[in-house]
Amino acid sequence: MKTKFSHTAFLILFFAINMFAQNDTIKKELYTAHNKGKFFGHMGGNRTYYTTSDLHFEGDGYNFTVENAQSHDVPKGWHIDYITPGKLTNSQTNWKAGYFFHDKFNVSIGVDHMKYVMTQNQTAMINGTINLPSTEAGSQFNGTYNNEPIDLTDGKFLKFEHTNGLNYVFTEAAYYTDISSIFGITNTDIFQLNFTQGLGMGLLVPRTDATVLGKERYDEFHISGYGFSADAGLNFTFFKHYYILTELKGGYVNMTDVRTTYTDDHAQHHFWYGGTIVSFGAIFRL
Repeated sequence: MKTKFSHTAFLILFFAINMFAQNDTIKKELYTAHNKGKFFGHMGGNRTYYTTSDLHFEGDGYNFTVENAQSHDVPKGWHIDYITPGKLTNSQTNWKAGYFFHDKFNVSIGVDHMKYVMTQNQTAMINGTINLPSTEAGSQFNGTYNNEPIDLTDGKFLKFEHTNGLNYVFTEAAYYTDISSIFGITNTDIFQLNFTQGLGMGLLVPRTDATVLGKERYDEFHISGYGFSADAGLNFTFFKHYYILTELKGGYVNMTDVRTTYTDDHAQHHFWYGGTIVSFGAIFRL
């Protein structure tokens, strides 16, 4: 009789422990199943590619366009500068912080610190006029140009870079879809896989390194235009709070007022871009 009672007590205790364990698992799964009210933030690095663009320069004594100028970014690879205070902008970096107002929707603000360099080793076509005083630097290029080639290699005619930042300061709305179940992932508190999609818009605030016809360059941050962007990616979340985000991102940039000198000289250009971003971040509820 005592043995039968002991067996019964053991079974009751076993099922109670199992039920509590299941409830604990459910609670854990509920944390990752609902994003509403969570904050997140991440930083990472990018590789970016640009279409050709017509670079239009205007100032006292010149008004010309370099047609279909080629450009590139400045990759640094895996480097300690990405996490070194004071050197973060030496690399092509990305920052974003946001809030989930719905389980699947969030809003965020961010900065894409890209680097844009007009390819120096190229011959481009030029249209326009240059009429500088003979005593000024760059006067050797005086003339009227009608779709004429010019070799930019030595940089004496033009050097044009947004290497202190083709800084895209944006706000974005994004949609997250948990696709863990597609891959048989059941405990999303340990590992969760999300597909992300976002649309953004913002301002371009570059610090441009431009030497036009040998003139002294302007080296300050300046609101130079606007842009639109779209991205899609995979969010790999580990242990509820930490994630790696891989994205494909592209957009359109229209820079209507790029400061090139300390006078009223300026440049204009617009182009499309696309690239890859890898970021590391955290998500939490306050």
